[in-house]
Formats: sequence, structure tokens, C-alpha cells
Amino acid sequence: MSMMRTIAFTCAAALASMNAAAAQDSVENFYRGKTLTIVIGSSPGGGYDAYGRLVGRHIGKYIPGKPSIVPSNMNGAGGNTASNYVFSIAAKDGTVIGASSPGSLLDPLLAADKGSLKHEPLKFHYLGSANGENFTCIIRNQAGLKTFADIFSKEVIIGVSGGTTHDMPRALVNVLGAKMKLVAGYPGTREIMLAMDKSEVDGICGQGIANISWQRPDWFTPDSPVSVMVQESIYGDAELNRKGVPLATSFAKTPEQKQILEIVYAQGLFTRPFFVAPEVPADRVAALRKAFDEVLKDPELLAEAEKQKLIISPMSGADLTAMIQKIYSTSPDILDKVRKAILPQ
Repeated sequence: MSMMRTIAFTCAAALASMNAAAAQDSVENFYRGKTLTIVIGSSPGGGYDAYGRLVGRHIGKYIPGKPSIVPSNMNGAGGNTASNYVFSIAAKDGTVIGASSPGSLLDPLLAADKGSLKHEPLKFHYLGSANGENFTCIIRNQAGLKTFADIFSKEVIIGVSGGTTHDMPRALVNVLGAKMKLVAGYPGTREIMLAMDKSEVDGICGQGIANISWQRPDWFTPDSPVSVMVQESIYGDAELNRKGVPLATSFAKTPEQKQILEIVYAQGLFTRPFFVAPEVPADRVAALRKAFDEVLKDPELLAEAEKQKLIISPMSGADLTAMIQKIYSTSPDILDKVRKAILPQ
């Protein structure tokens, strides 16, 4: 009997190995000679663009068949235009990867008007996230705020492009009572920062500290024209914590206000998500997930990221999937309050 079990186990192992090899061959044959497009949900020059292109320059060598990789920008609606495209219009065979905003993955849950939202985030296959971000609110020194507490008595003008740059300052207004006038219509964060240079707006909120330090190193010098006023984050950045930059949640007057803000700030845990359409075959999803995990450990990618001051703090596809599912299971009464927190009043 023992010998029979050994033979059965050996045969099963051999069969599993053959099936794995067959799956590998199938994926390799599919991708060989093909072009894979990474649809980046922002305009060129911003953080989402930088991470999308960084991954795109290196991931091809880890995908069986080594397809060519082409980045394509599709900005609009805070990343929802790109997410809609990947879900509803783009090829469903694994030749299109979405690299959009974390806000676009929560909008179908939190947005009051879902008319333009065609994607269903619970159905995406997630490859993972390239990093998490500690979001901040940065204000021009000429705006006249000495501390974030001043914002409850002195109004400032904040530029908005959608996604976190909309949701996070809106939550500061609706939950905490911050005096902010939000001016929408900017294509991306780069354009908001240029508007700050021209004194068109006083600041930008919902922007990752690592992303800003990469785009605007001049803002982190002793004679910087701006100040980091508050952290829109659950835990905060270690360096900013050391400098005493407060968390926005510390201004919450009730536990419920703090819970609402923390749900909004959960986006900071998966800031650079990558995903494919629900219809992509399982073997290709598995191959792309493996390639995504491997590329974020690639020495050349890491060296390039360090040179560009892009922080790599990966989250796996499985962990990102679990987090999205957890957020979508939040109780309806709390979700309703979160929706109201990010809507114009």
C-alpha cells in the first residue's frame, strides 16, 4: 500500500509539473511577438506617469514571451477614464494593464453619482501596487498660514485635478471644517504645482510626499516657498512625524470623524495600483502577477527609481485584492458618511 501511495504521489507531482509547464508554454506562446499596453490614468509628467513608465521599462523581461511594452496616457476624471477603459473597452486578453489612481478604485463605492463609472473594482484582477504614499497638504508660504490650525479661520485656494487631490481636501472641508476654496479643472498634479508657482492657487492637498519631493526638490530646501501643513495619512511619514507635522486625524473632534478620515486615507496604502480586466485568463493573470512581483525587485528598476527619487514599497496582487474587498465590506452607514465627506456641500 505504501508503494502504491508513493507511485500515486509521484504521478500526481509529475502531472502537476507537466500542467505547469504547459501553462507556461501557453502564456509564452501568447505573449511572444505581442505588444502590451500600460494605460496610465494621468497626464504625462506626474507621479502615476513616472511609476507606470518605470514598471513598463522593465517588466517585459519577466513576462513569458517577452512582449514589447508601450505606455499610454489616458487622463481624466481622477483616473476613472482609464479604469473605465480597461474594464469596458480595452482588449480582455491580458495585453492591456491599467495603472490608475487608488481613488478610481474607491469611487464606484463612494461616489454619489455613478453614472460615468463603468468599472467594477471588485472584479478587476490586481497585479499589485508599486508603492504606498503618505499624502500631504502643501501650502505656499505667502498664503499666510503659520500652522494648519490657521486654516480654520483663514481661507486658502486649493487646486484640484481629481482623485486624492479632490477627495482629501474635500474631506478636510466637510469633516473638519477647514476653510478651503477648491478650484477644479487641472489635468494633473504637475499643472497644479505650476499654478502654485504663478500664485493662481495657494496649495495642493492629497499629494504624496515622495511624489512631490521627486517632482519639486526645490520645495524641500531651506528657502522653500511652501510648507507641508498637515499629513493626510493614517500613520504619517517618519521624517514628517519627526519634524512635528501633524496628522489631519489629530484634528478630528469625534471617533467617528477620525474613522471617516481613515477610510478616505486608506488610498495611501495602495497608491500605485496595477490591474487587468476581469476576463483575462487565469494563467495570464498569474504570469503577470509574478512578473510584477519580480520587476519591483529588479536591480535596474531599483537603481532607476533611486535616481528619480521614486520610492518602491510593493504590495502583492493578493494583498491588494484583500484590501479592496475589506474596504468594500465597510458598513453602509459609515460609507454613507464617507460619501458625504467627499462631496461638495
